Amino acid sequence: QVQLVESGGGLVQPGGSLRLSCAVSGIIFSTYVMGWYRQAPGKQRELVAGITTGGMTNYADSVKGRFTISRDNAKNTVNLQMNSLKPEDTAVYYCNAVRRGMMTQSYWGQGTQVTVSS
Repeated sequence: QVQLVESGGGLVQPGGSLRLSCAVSGIIFSTYVMGWYRQAPGKQRELVAGITTGGMTNYADSVKGRFTISRDNAKNTVNLQMNSLKPEDTAVYYCNAVRRGMMTQSYWGQGTQVTVSS
């Protein structure tokens, strides 16, 4: 059974930091591209950051320079370090694992709430 379990969300003041973690089981983690997405109320889910199997990263323009994605293939985890948080970063953050091939396999976590407010 595939499981992606996010943790680390919470309430933080503007300018603060949070570190999200996603623990993955049930797949060969190192063969999956990992991503963090977010969905704010009334908005579509959007990609925040992604990391390939080789460690290459990409970020949404809105978080470049503030967020850092990393993966640990030995621990089957992917992390998102979020600094200089803004109220507009408030959303539910989801972890995603995807492997493309003849059949694309994509898995999602249940999400973790991040609220940036004073």
